[in-house]
Amino acid sequence: MSTKFLLSRRTTLGLLMAGAAAPSMPAFAQFRVEVSGVGMTQVPVAVAPFRGEAQSPQKIGNIVKADLERSGMFRGVDTAGLIADENTRPDLAGWRQKGADAIVTGSVSALADGRFDVRLRLWDTVRAQDLGGQSYTVSKSDLRLSAHRVSDFVYEKLTGEKGIFSTRIAYVTKSGQRYTLWVADSDGESAQSALASPEPIISPAWSPSGAQLAYVSFESRKPVIYSHEVATGKRRLLANFRGSNSAPAWSPDGNQLVATLSQSGGSQIFSLDLNGGDPKRLTQSSSIDTEPAFSPDGRSIYFVSDRGGSPQIYRMSPGGGNADRVTFTGTYNISPAVSPDGRWLAYVSRVGGGFKLHVMEISSGAITSITETTADESPSFAPNSRLIVYATQQQGREALMTTTLDGKIKARLSGAGGDIREPDWGPFQR
Repeated sequence: MSTKFLLSRRTTLGLLMAGAAAPSMPAFAQFRVEVSGVGMTQVPVAVAPFRGEAQSPQKIGNIVKADLERSGMFRGVDTAGLIADENTRPDLAGWRQKGADAIVTGSVSALADGRFDVRLRLWDTVRAQDLGGQSYTVSKSDLRLSAHRVSDFVYEKLTGEKGIFSTRIAYVTKSGQRYTLWVADSDGESAQSALASPEPIISPAWSPSGAQLAYVSFESRKPVIYSHEVATGKRRLLANFRGSNSAPAWSPDGNQLVATLSQSGGSQIFSLDLNGGDPKRLTQSSSIDTEPAFSPDGRSIYFVSDRGGSPQIYRMSPGGGNADRVTFTGTYNISPAVSPDGRWLAYVSRVGGGFKLHVMEISSGAITSITETTADESPSFAPNSRLIVYATQQQGREALMTTTLDGKIKARLSGAGGDIREPDWGPFQR
């Protein structure tokens, strides 16, 4: 197994089977969004520069445009020469002739108390309609968040679905001998350090409420599972049983955790009641069973096992018992992630010596290979099930990527020289 995967998110097959050290990594770098690819049906949207953003610490219009393009649902229309704000009625017929189906205008202005007032208006050029607007009064530190909320408003008005731009992601970096667990915006920006350690940190997993992150720390010189309360930084020990404790995954109701424990000798999947009590063993094989992931309805647990001779993905009930094999294409399939709508299974498959992201439609078993890269890891779905975030290597550099489910629209989020891995996409905020 490639050393790249030895410390990947929940990919404890590497830790259990190989036991090698992780490679050294370059220092963390600032993110930069680069969108590539063309989708089949993208709505053309003109996002005008927000009036006053030249004096703002954040360019709201640019952030909104990048958000919408990264979703794969929209493509930007050149707005050169357009000067407008939320109080201006644009020449809708003229912009329709220029190819825009919708126009976003707005403004950002500094208030006397140091906060900022962000306003927007959305126009439908096809129907010549005002689709409404919003205003947000935010601190300087929340300006980017307000831009993501603008994007969410536009996305929902034009698609009928909830936007995911104001959600958060977690990921891990390593700089020198220091590991850091980060919480960031969905585009990777505004990263805040949740934890730093000279020992490896792996497998961050958001709780269903988005209030906590479970993760695995090696600070005790062995894998131990903790939870981190995002708002307060409070930490709680969840699993420190004999042997290794790894690969945490939350149940949909947030009341229990499933994890891989080796307290009985082999690596098996156990459930842990977060209110206390002894772990309950769910798998009873003589093989390595790891990387559990709940289905969103809580009725199934997907996991990886080499019980058939090579790592494949299986499915069992949350109470354990018999397991059905899910993957049959390829000899090495790991890192299962189920979409929040329950329709899709993302996973990593070894193909010709490389590791590639695949997506399976669960009902039909139809599989799509999503990437051309060969070092993909840690897929995680956006809460609207339309995007996947994953880590990979591009041109010899670590990269964090998002992709649409058909692989046609990808966005690279990491900057040149940056190293990043273990991404996990958080839920809608409750």
